[in-house]
Order: sequence, then C-alpha cells, then structure tokens
Amino acid sequence: MEKKAKSKEPTKAKLANAETASIDEATQQMILRAQELGVETIFDRAVAMKPCNIGTQGTCCKNCGMGPCRLPLPKSGIEGEDNRKGLCGATANTIAARNFIRMIAGGAAAHSDHGRAVAEVFMSAARKETDAYRIKDPIKLREVAKWLDIPTTVEVDGETLDRDTDELAVAVGEKALGEWGKAEGEVLFAKRAPKARYETWKKQGVVPRNIDREIVEIMHRTHIGVDQDYRNLIKQGTRAAIGDGWGGSMLATELQDILFGTPYPLATEANLGVMKEDMVNLVIHGHEPVLSEIIVTVASSKKWQDYARSKGAKGIQLSGICCTANEVLQRHGVPPCGTFLQQELAIITGACDAMVVDIQCIFQNLANVAACFHTKLITTHPIAKMEQDNVIHIEFDEHHAVEDAERIVKLAVDNYENRSSEVMIPKQKSSIIGGFGVESIEYHLGGTFRGSYYTLNDNIINGRIRGIGGVVGCNNARTRHNEGHIQVVKELIKNDVIVLTTGCNAIACAMEGLLTPETAGVFCGPGLAEVCETVGIPPVLHLGSCVDNSRILLAAAEVVKAGGLGNDISDLPAAGSAPEWMSEKAISIGHYFVASGVYTVFGVTLPVSGAPVFQNYLFKEFEKLYGGMWDLEIDPVRHARKMIAHIDKKRKALGIDKARDRILVDMDTRRAMESA
Repeated sequence: MEKKAKSKEPTKAKLANAETASIDEATQQMILRAQELGVETIFDRAVAMKPCNIGTQGTCCKNCGMGPCRLPLPKSGIEGEDNRKGLCGATANTIAARNFIRMIAGGAAAHSDHGRAVAEVFMSAARKETDAYRIKDPIKLREVAKWLDIPTTVEVDGETLDRDTDELAVAVGEKALGEWGKAEGEVLFAKRAPKARYETWKKQGVVPRNIDREIVEIMHRTHIGVDQDYRNLIKQGTRAAIGDGWGGSMLATELQDILFGTPYPLATEANLGVMKEDMVNLVIHGHEPVLSEIIVTVASSKKWQDYARSKGAKGIQLSGICCTANEVLQRHGVPPCGTFLQQELAIITGACDAMVVDIQCIFQNLANVAACFHTKLITTHPIAKMEQDNVIHIEFDEHHAVEDAERIVKLAVDNYENRSSEVMIPKQKSSIIGGFGVESIEYHLGGTFRGSYYTLNDNIINGRIRGIGGVVGCNNARTRHNEGHIQVVKELIKNDVIVLTTGCNAIACAMEGLLTPETAGVFCGPGLAEVCETVGIPPVLHLGSCVDNSRILLAAAEVVKAGGLGNDISDLPAAGSAPEWMSEKAISIGHYFVASGVYTVFGVTLPVSGAPVFQNYLFKEFEKLYGGMWDLEIDPVRHARKMIAHIDKKRKALGIDKARDRILVDMDTRRAMESA
C-alpha cells in the first residue's frame, strides 16, 4: 500500500518585532502597519537573513576567481603563529587590511564623487551657463580662494581692489576641479589642518597627491599579488581617507555653502509626523543637494502651491530622508521625516505622493514598496537607476534645473488625487534647531564683535565643558534603530561633553528632541547646561550631512588655533563615534578622523576582528603614528564612557583635569603658560 506524501505547509515568513526593532514609536507603528498590509521592509529582512560571520570578521577574500577564500578564526582562538592563508598565500592580516581599505576607497569615492558633481555645477554657475544657481556667499568664496592659492585682489593703477566675484568664482571652480586629478602637488586643503597635524602627515608620507589617485591606487594595491603588508596597505588607506575628509568632502561642503548659502541656525521639526494628510507630500531622499535646492524653490513658489490647491490639497509639504534631508534642513528649514531605516516607512504611510531620490543609501526595495501604494518613485541621477518598471527616471541636468524640478513637483501634485490606501501618518514629531557650522558656532560663542572659539576653549579649560564628542553615522538594521545613537549622546551630554553631530545620527537626535536649547536643562550635566543656557544653544549641534563631517574637522582646527588646548587635534579633549554605522562612507569618515588625531569608537561591529594583529595595529599602534586610533564597543553606554575616559586622559595631559579658580586671561597669555 502506497504511503501518501505529507503535504507541507508553506513556511511562514519571519517578521521583525516592532518594539525590539526600534526605540522610535513612529517607526514601531509603521513596522506593524507594513506587516498588517503584507509589505516587506528592511526590518523583516534583517530577521530573515543573518550576516556572514567570516565576512563580519573581515577575513573573506573574493578579489580573484580562485576564491572566495574564507579564513575564520579557529574556535579555540589564535595562539602563537597564525597559519591561516588564502590560495595565493595571503594571510588573514593581508586580507583584512585589503578589505578594510577597499571600504575606505568605496566611501571616499562616494563622498568625493558627490564633491565633484557639486564642483561641476559650481562651474556652470560661475560661467553663467545656468540661471538656476548663483553665488550666495561671496565672503566664503574669498575665504576658500585663499586656501586654493588663488589671489582675491588685483592691482589697478597702483590701488589694491577686490577681485570681481564672477571672475573669482570661475578661478575657484577651475582650481577645485583640478583637486580630483591634478598631475603634481598635493591636496591643497590638507594645509587647513593645524601645522603639527600637517607635519605628521608629511612625516608619515600620507598627504594625498590628488583625490582620485589615492582611490585608484587602493584598487591596484588590493589586486591579487600586489601589496601584501597590512601596514603598507593601511598607509595607502590613510592617504585616501585624508583625501576624502580634507579633500573631496571638504570641497563639497565649502562649494555647497558658497553656492547655496552657508547655514545658520533655524527651527523646524523631525520624524514621520511632519507629513500632512491634507497636503501633497513630496519626500526628497539621497545626498546631493544640487537638485533638492531647486525643488525647494519650485515647490515653495506661489505657482505650484496654487496648483496643489487646485487639485484639492492645502499645499505642498516637503520633507527629507538621509543627508539630502540634512542639506535642505540646514538652509531652508525643510523638516526631515526620517533616517536611513525609515525610507520605506514614509511610503507605507500612504501619504507619500512622490519620493525623489538621487544617490547613496537608497533601498532598491523602495520600488517594491511604492508598487503597493500610489507613490511615484523618481530617480534622477545617471549613475543611480533601478531595474523595476514602476520607477520613473528624470535625469537631472543643471542647465535645465528648474524645468526638471517642475516636472517632478507636477508629478507629485497630480498624484495626490490617486491615493488608494488609507492614510496613516504617525503623530510623533519633535521641534529642533539645526543648521550649525564653523561660522555660526563662532558667532554664537563670541557674538558679533568678538567672534571666536575663545569662549568654547575657556569653558573646556575651566571644566564647565568636559570635552567635545563628534557623533555621526548611519543606522544599521543589525541593531535596534536609534538606540545606540541616543544612548551614546545622552551619556555624553550627561557628563558635560558637548556633541557635534551629522548625518542620520543628527536626525535620530532630532527625533528624540535633543536639538533644542531646552534639552540642556533636562539631560545635561551642570557645567554644559550652564553654558547652553547662557549662550542659547542646544548641547547637541546639528552640523549637516555626512560630507559635512569636514565642518567638525575645521571646528577642531579652530579650537587648536584659539589656543590653550595644545598644538594639534590629537591634543584636544575630544573623541569620535559612529554608534550604528553601516556604509563604506562611515569607514572612510572614521579613518580620516583617526588620521586627524581623533580617538574614534564604532558600534555594531568592525570588519577586522578576524585578523588580531591588524586589529591591534589599528586599535593601539596607530596612536603612536597619528595620535588617533580606532576602537570598537557594542554597548552604547560603555561606548560613551570609553570616549569620556579618553577625554579625561587628554584633560590630564593638558593639566586641566583639576578644579581651579576661574581666572580670565587672554589666549596670548594661555599660549605663554602652555609653552612655559
């Protein structure tokens, strides 16, 4: 008698637990809504797909066709000589170093190509090839020109006159574009670092020659059979990372400020609750602000607001995700509706009429989510398309910027009446103050007539401010959304450490309500709270997008310049952090902070644990070369306390670790005391 085959029930998909996936209530609500509607999100995929243990250790090599060669750590650990090798004989240290600097190359390429695109638009504006853009900050134009070795004055009939702004802009654009591929010399902005830092780079042979060359050389060195010394490999990674932080990223930030306006503090709100049920919701997502700037102008105009009203809406509500959100926030007050992990959730509200994306950190699954709703998903960049048929591609061209923006805005408005699902917008949103920068910090601390970092330095020296924490970076679906960001920042400000933030950390802090001056009285230690109350600033200063980490570098250089806290960035009571990092850009950022002399702690994981010798080189030996080093701490509170311990170590080295009577002296006197 034949046995009947047992029928198998279909395997039930694993779903994320909303409460353990995120600390944010709005995010929890939208995860549950997505699951009720049968719409898959990154939170569910993170549960269903586990990471590769060998990959997370950094010891899987797939740089040739004989691999992948996987070198897991022995279960018993490594004692004595490490005999693990790939087919070609590459050791675990070589493989981990190659993988690590390839991540630096990927991150540096992403940031620097962003900078190049901005420089090209800048040139179009300078040459009057487009009416959509103009020079909005001529003062910063002259400042940047000096660092690019461009004369800002001319002699006319024996009289020294300021050079014509349009002529100077062309010269700056040409010189800036040359930084990506010039045949001789070095990246000019490297000399914006303190003199001692620049001399350290010269001594170590890591001053970048140009931006692109260092990235290309990483790809060459990591090809099979080329560089096989982890120390030499990371030296090239260091050169490329400096080329990102003090080159491509810094140029992107400076040129954007000149072209779109240097940010100054302004008020707005953050989280999914900024979306409006009775308005056309157009969400801007990505990283390059060249298109989003024009979309803001077009969508805010009477013409298009009236057009939205003609379709039954009360107007157009712009909001942003990721670093495009930070760019339009810091210059226009456009509210961010979410971080990296919330991009699908903005569509799942049912109120997103269009989402326009450019480059970096954009889920391909957005197209699948958009197909479940009425949302128009629009790609705009020639290097960033999607294969799905429901995605609309409107390729942005700065020469037709307004026309492109109007096409996008019209698509969004026309789609308002096509909403097919029940709208569910979470109520959660928080008030924030964003838009800080090197210039605005100087103004807030010193006022109109005494703009200076003197006040910051003085309050670090007298102990009201314990030190400076740079907390930045992405979200990571392998950890609870926003938990690492918020716990690290709260622990720092509780211990009188002022925080400078960018990227998705900045948006996470905004959502938590940490970006208002009132925050200080609730979450800060007494010293930092007093300073914030007196000056009228939040204890967490939003400095912009991920390329704007260069603002933190320049702020650190200004602190050194103001005096009394050492001669180099490595002398400062300061530390860096990326609690929930996930992208190659974060590795490049982390490494240029380390190379700039900053102790830098990452959360979640770091792909070097499979090569203990290489990890030790980054975590300990690197400090002897550059004054900064890497560290890893998964627990957010211990993570912050490691930063605080380092800050205290630097305070002790400076001799400012003990309580003392407050004596007001000028910085010349402080320098004299320091050198005595």
